[in-house]
Amino acid sequence: MDEREFDVVVIGAGAPGEVIAGRLGEAGVSVAIVEERLVGGECSFYACMPSKALLRPVEIRAEAGRVKGVEVGGLDVSAVLARRDEVVHDLDDSTQVPWLTDRGITLVRGHGRLDGERRVTVGDEQLVARKAVVVATGSSAAMPPLPGLAEARPWTNIEATTSKEVPGRLAVLGGGVVGVELSQAWAALGSRVTLLHRGERLIEREEPFASEQVADSLREDGVDVRLRMSVAAVSRNGAVGLELEGGGSLEADELLVAIGRAPRTSDVGLDTVGLEPGKHVEVDDSLRVPGKAWLYAVGDVNGRALLTHMGKYQARLAADAIMGKPVELRSDGGASPRVIFTDPQVGAVGLTLAAAMEKGLRVRSVEVETGGNAGGSFVGKGAAGTARIVVDAHRRVVVGATITGPEVAEALHAATIAVVGKVPLDDLWHAVPAFPTRSELWLRLLESYGL
Repeated sequence: MDEREFDVVVIGAGAPGEVIAGRLGEAGVSVAIVEERLVGGECSFYACMPSKALLRPVEIRAEAGRVKGVEVGGLDVSAVLARRDEVVHDLDDSTQVPWLTDRGITLVRGHGRLDGERRVTVGDEQLVARKAVVVATGSSAAMPPLPGLAEARPWTNIEATTSKEVPGRLAVLGGGVVGVELSQAWAALGSRVTLLHRGERLIEREEPFASEQVADSLREDGVDVRLRMSVAAVSRNGAVGLELEGGGSLEADELLVAIGRAPRTSDVGLDTVGLEPGKHVEVDDSLRVPGKAWLYAVGDVNGRALLTHMGKYQARLAADAIMGKPVELRSDGGASPRVIFTDPQVGAVGLTLAAAMEKGLRVRSVEVETGGNAGGSFVGKGAAGTARIVVDAHRRVVVGATITGPEVAEALHAATIAVVGKVPLDDLWHAVPAFPTRSELWLRLLESYGL
């Protein structure tokens, strides 16, 4: 078996793997990165980027319809799908690779597996790490153990973001982020979409008003939203047949399963270093595996925050830790900033009101209409939208914020700074929002709080 040595070996060239390799490479560290699929990973080709390419025309059309004097027509489906293909470079990662090689990183194509301490095998080759190995293999769509599901060849996010054709009827199983985003996208492109969710409300980790507004919007777009609904069995005989718990059935041309994510760790050699395959790789706040000073895990694979931007954040910290720098993980888990790119969008950071109360914090919340100011005359006029802050009344700092409405994603970072920076309310009062912008919602929120 051929053998090569590097300072660091990274398994997985998705966004977190790319970032940690790049940060180390720029610092002169010798790095090999192993990837068996596409450099750039799930987010670039099968998730964040293509889904936003599908949703952007929907968003623009909705906003244009709110502005008098703008002629609004239908969507050109072929053009939308062509633009999606352009965004994902027709599933060709050749434009991504130079970002690695320009930083002196060695790309090794193939399936990487741990093979004991500081060793990674890729086919007939063994890579030896002098300093560290980083597991950055990400996650894949979770599949429930439903009778007949595997044989029915369901869509996951991969097929649902890259399909070349619009299914006449699409059933969506799951009311989380993937479920609501892709339901809206494919409904706008002409599919008859039925969304089945076993919970009481959609996107149930977010504030109830966000759930209600997204559900209302989906229904207005023609999506048949069915809550408290579970599937008992699945079959395919040309069309997909779903047997529903409690009776009843549903037929669709395609079925998208979007119930969550599972770590991609079943075949990366965790057992060779005393860890359990198929599970998340537990890490400490330096992203290091406890008891293994040489092993790190970043991104979805560690289960701390299944968001691309958080995986990249973890990767920057882990790179610094490998280089011997002190690190401090200050943004993590359910308090991470997050955006749902439906119309209305949902931007949230920190704790919801319910989550803050569950943690035992003495909190107070205030909310205002997102478009209830002069800026709302120009963007999102008349559309549903709510902004809420959750304040720790003892410390007088914002511990959570949720903003819904058209095109609010870019407004989230101000809230993130307030939450992560623990900016006192009395200081936020002097951060004056420009007129006439919708950012004056911050002025209205603080006035509502009593400042």
